[in-house]
Amino acid sequence: MNDAARSIATFLEAQAAETGAARNTLLAYGRDLKDFADWIARRGGTLRDATQADIESYLIACEAAGLARATRARRLSAIRQFHRFAVEEGWRADNPAIRLKGPGRAHRLPGTLSVAEVERLLAAAPQVGRGAPERARNAALVALLYATGMRVSELVELPVAAARGAPEMLLVRGKGGKERLVPLSGPARAALGEWLRLRDTDHARAASPHLFPSGGKAGHLTRHRFHGLIKEIAVVAGIDPARVTPHRLRHAFATHLLANGADLRVIQMLLGHADLATTEIYTHVLDARLRALVEAHHPLARAHRKDPAEP
Repeated sequence: MNDAARSIATFLEAQAAETGAARNTLLAYGRDLKDFADWIARRGGTLRDATQADIESYLIACEAAGLARATRARRLSAIRQFHRFAVEEGWRADNPAIRLKGPGRAHRLPGTLSVAEVERLLAAAPQVGRGAPERARNAALVALLYATGMRVSELVELPVAAARGAPEMLLVRGKGGKERLVPLSGPARAALGEWLRLRDTDHARAASPHLFPSGGKAGHLTRHRFHGLIKEIAVVAGIDPARVTPHRLRHAFATHLLANGADLRVIQMLLGHADLATTEIYTHVLDARLRALVEAHHPLARAHRKDPAEP
């Protein structure tokens, strides 16, 4: 292991221990820092001794290579945090990235699904699977995701102990190890109960500590496998699979709650957002839907669209 790799490993260990950074976050930091370390090494420099000019040149190179704005912003964030850690550890006296401003993120509204489309997904889920247990599992996965708005990683990593005893609420461990309670609807509890009943008929599944066990290395259904499953369910539901992702169901949960009068701070708590500003994006989604509704159905809007030559 070279000096850069050792430095990155030390930084990642500290992030895991001190901030409770999620595994996927650590993997992204590691990839980004390795890319920068390799880039600067090809130019005769080192990761620990990078200058502000080095980092600026690297970001320009990333843009020239066609990297998305969000990717470039994430890479600068990783570099900035690494060098802040380097200062704290006494590896260097300054943080060369502290004055650099990132490209920022494009303000895109999150895609969502209509209530009718979600209902079709919920109806299709029990039809997908090789046997009754698999179909019940898929029904529970979709029902729980829409009922709670969990992140897909939170869903697939749920311990079975959290679901025992027909709970009306689930304890979810979110980003940074933070826990929150999310309520379960009646249909979600029913789907969960049926899955538990069939899950426990198989000795290997019943012995697993995970609610959704799997024979893979993780011991539970992976995010990637569920991503594929939701596409299969979308096909059966007659919905374009390109429009259906686990994250889009999370967006649907929040958008539908807001449309029906839920308080924004309640939605923030249910989603596990640290900052209310993150949750406020859903007000823009709702605004866009309301504008489209008015433009499609208000008589003045229809009159405005009418061809002026028409009588």
